[in-house]
Amino acid sequence: MSEYVLTAQSALDGFVQSFDGVDLAEASGLAVVSIAIPRGGASKLKTAMKSAYGVEFPAPGSVITSKDGKTKFLGMNLDQAFVIFDHADADAATIVGKRLKDRAYVTLQSDNWVGVRISGNRSRDALERICPIDLHPDVFGIGQVARTVMEHLGVIILREDKDGFLMLSASSSAKSFLHAIETSIHNVT
Repeated sequence: MSEYVLTAQSALDGFVQSFDGVDLAEASGLAVVSIAIPRGGASKLKTAMKSAYGVEFPAPGSVITSKDGKTKFLGMNLDQAFVIFDHADADAATIVGKRLKDRAYVTLQSDNWVGVRISGNRSRDALERICPIDLHPDVFGIGQVARTVMEHLGVIILREDKDGFLMLSASSSAKSFLHAIETSIHNVT
């Protein structure tokens, strides 16, 4: 028997910091699951999603929240969505697959992404320095999602509320991503 015990650690070790008008925190314990529509299976998946979550498959760029408010579906393209919800264990894809009665191709993505939440009345100011998307509320409203690049890193950004965004980026470059955001915050606060 080994003397070593492995302990799970989040990509940013639970980072949380407040600045002048901006709060920044790692979104630890977030499950990310990719679902894709099988060829010819759109109507079966639609029925399964309605039954399990009370929602339709999201259009690209939109976010739909489950009837119970615990699960978000991010429309990534016509046949793919990301399912995100609070769940720290490695069985998230199994949970989604069972709830959808295996009507979708399901892939666990949690360890591939690091989640970072930014909020506060200066959050948009900080993001506008590094995000090429127009984040004005009239253009990028609550419940919208987009793929973009910030400081050469691929990012999925979703607007969760008036002054709050969830961003997902590759976990392999988590510290570089955090550094880019922090630098931008320091330049506006």
